Amino acid sequence: MSITPVPRTAVIVVAAGSGTRLGAGGPKAFVGIDEHTVLRHALDGVFAGPLAQVVVVAPAGREGDALTEAYAAAGDARDLVSVVVGGDTRQASVAAGLAAVWADVRYVLVHDAARALTPPAVFARVIEALEADNPAVVPVVPVVDTLKRVDGHVALAAVDRSELAAAQTPQGFSRVDLEAAYAAASEEFTDDAALMADAGHAVVVVPGDRAAFKITTPDDLERARALLAPEAHTRVAIEQPHPLPRVGVGTDVHAFGGEGDLWLAGLSWPGEPALSGHSDGDAVSHAIVDALLAAAGLGDIGTHFGTDRPEYAGAHADRFLERTLALLGEAGWRVGNVSVQVQAVRPRFAARRAEAEAALSDALGGAPVSVSATTTDGLGFTGRGEGVAAYAVALVVPA
Repeated sequence: MSITPVPRTAVIVVAAGSGTRLGAGGPKAFVGIDEHTVLRHALDGVFAGPLAQVVVVAPAGREGDALTEAYAAAGDARDLVSVVVGGDTRQASVAAGLAAVWADVRYVLVHDAARALTPPAVFARVIEALEADNPAVVPVVPVVDTLKRVDGHVALAAVDRSELAAAQTPQGFSRVDLEAAYAAASEEFTDDAALMADAGHAVVVVPGDRAAFKITTPDDLERARALLAPEAHTRVAIEQPHPLPRVGVGTDVHAFGGEGDLWLAGLSWPGEPALSGHSDGDAVSHAIVDALLAAAGLGDIGTHFGTDRPEYAGAHADRFLERTLALLGEAGWRVGNVSVQVQAVRPRFAARRAEAEAALSDALGGAPVSVSATTTDGLGFTGRGEGVAAYAVALVVPA
């Protein structure tokens, strides 16, 4: 039997979380994505990356399960694997993993098992930056959502995204510096990079990957399952090396008869009859959502905002559009432009067209949106004034 070379790097895979927000009735790391668990997928990525000692931090009582998953992922490299029990906090869990790192290890990567689909290339980029004498390295992706500074329920101002990035794992560190930072820590930090920064170390960034999203909620779990579905692999296999822009079409129809004021094109129309619907019945914004999702190949509005989602009851256009923008960004797309036509007898759009375009554009991160309106010369349900129809065309481009 061959002996695996002694690595200079260790990866601590933190898998001790309770998974309360996932609502799966047990530790998140042991929830199945497909035929494999979250932990197994995370470990597959670790072992496909550069050679490393692997320390899995498991919940108390699940050490055996964690070891089984680690051995299955390791194959012939089982001698690289160890399992320790986590603590009451994430920081305590990482400290437990750090205590199990071999003496010859120079670099330590800390990785959340919940980022189960992290590609091996991200591990390689972090290690390469550490080998260039950086004491702390974090993979990041650009922030794609429109960010607002809020006070309670009031949005105060937009936040400049150009200076922001979303941190991912694995986060990499000089082993000596990380141990010293942990020994000196007197408070809890949100991640190990923050702990190292508090200890006075510069933290450099490398490109992360949108596939390295964190599985926290049921929606995240469904997204992971969709990405791993056989048909998803087929789509990836036939993609062009450089994805081209894509176009989607969306339509929506709502009848008058709702409660309160009319909401349409992201605006309130006091004195106009409201449209009926699970949310606010805004046919314009809903058609835009459908067009964007169709262009990006992400399903339709019912997939993400269906009537089984109580959090969207009564929601307005900004909620729908900002969430759609985030879904596109996570899938590697951004909005090129949107054109939408409204067919209705009322309300009269001419006086508020520019206002509607600005509101919709703002919700889509500044992407240009054009709105036109027409009647149907008294024909059909829109001509009889029974409701509103909207038709949208959207262009998305690779992010």
